[in-house]
Amino acid sequence: MRAVRYSKYEATLDDLDTADLMEMIQDRLLASGFDRDPWAPDPDARPTLDDLYEAIAEALLQEGLVDDALLDAAMEAEDWRQSELGRLVRSLAERLERDGYLRPGDGEDPAAPAPGGVGEARDPGRTTFELTDKSIDFLGYRTLKDVLGASGAASVGAHETDAVTTGVETTGASRLYAFGDAMNLDVTETFKHAARRGLEGGFTLEEGDLFVQESELTSSCATVVLLDCSHSMILYGEDRFTPAKRVALALAHLVRTQFPGDTVRFVLFHDSAEEVPIHKLATSQVGPYHTNTAEGLRLAQKILARQRKDMKQIVMITDGKPSAITLPGGRIYKNAYGLDPLVLGETLREVGACRRSGIQVNTFMLARDPELIAFVQRVSRMTRGKAYFTTPGTIGRYVLQDFQARRTKLVN
Repeated sequence: MRAVRYSKYEATLDDLDTADLMEMIQDRLLASGFDRDPWAPDPDARPTLDDLYEAIAEALLQEGLVDDALLDAAMEAEDWRQSELGRLVRSLAERLERDGYLRPGDGEDPAAPAPGGVGEARDPGRTTFELTDKSIDFLGYRTLKDVLGASGAASVGAHETDAVTTGVETTGASRLYAFGDAMNLDVTETFKHAARRGLEGGFTLEEGDLFVQESELTSSCATVVLLDCSHSMILYGEDRFTPAKRVALALAHLVRTQFPGDTVRFVLFHDSAEEVPIHKLATSQVGPYHTNTAEGLRLAQKILARQRKDMKQIVMITDGKPSAITLPGGRIYKNAYGLDPLVLGETLREVGACRRSGIQVNTFMLARDPELIAFVQRVSRMTRGKAYFTTPGTIGRYVLQDFQARRTKLVN
């Protein structure tokens, strides 16, 4: 009889799952430019294939997936990308693109050879790439579990309110039918009430006998995520912008997956403000800008005015005090030293406009400066919003100040 010899299967880098690889390099993919030059950041910088190759190689080394022989050969090579390790890294980058996590950047030829392909059509040092919707959804899901996993829960796909209505999903309570209610009859209570009258002679069913079951009344919400990308977000020895983007992606994933019918839009504010699509948000960079909070709030209100939703809110992620405003002629007035009365007054006018429009402002604050805390508390009180105080290193643990409920609690 022919013998069959079995041996232990040894996995290789070619067997590495692309989802696991994305998780390993997610911090580098969301990098804000802090690792380049925090004193003179370039807001127009975009990650290149060289950046991607380095991120993959570093992740493999940190996870201990590269053996010593492979590493030694790469170190001795004139260009590590031409070594066997470089070939494996390029192959993994190609798989990320093939599996739909990455795509060529704006202006790149999609028909050109993919990363790791043969030919010189793509210069790794100059060719950029972008994250796809699949990649954004993946990163949002991962960060949601880490960052906002303990922030609370609501019924899937809807926002809870204090009101009740008559619908299909009941809460167990019932009440007398009123004109306009859905005919979600509580049969037991209805016949019990009619039978109680029937003891006087005969059994009849009248309108006053009808009981309906109550259910929770839910509503839809339009959200604008207002993200500070001023210079202070990377200036003080730490990268605050990358954790801020992680929070924004987590919020986006939460809204898209658990609250169908809601909308979420993104605005970056610095000297001025502009709306960005979510796939641009993930690779956006910090610039040498001041903090024009008023302009960000103004743009957010314009976006929300076009949304026909029951609730409207602004989620502002910042670490700095307002330091700039846009004057009527379009000129930017700047004052980086503290809360300038002119800047503060214009900012609070926009906050007041939010309140009059019924827009709640909830703030993620990534610093604990006393002046900034006081400003955020004032904004939250004016719009009956919430303030989440945290730091980049402890973003999973923060204090939630719920001004609407007038209470403070520790979350997570």
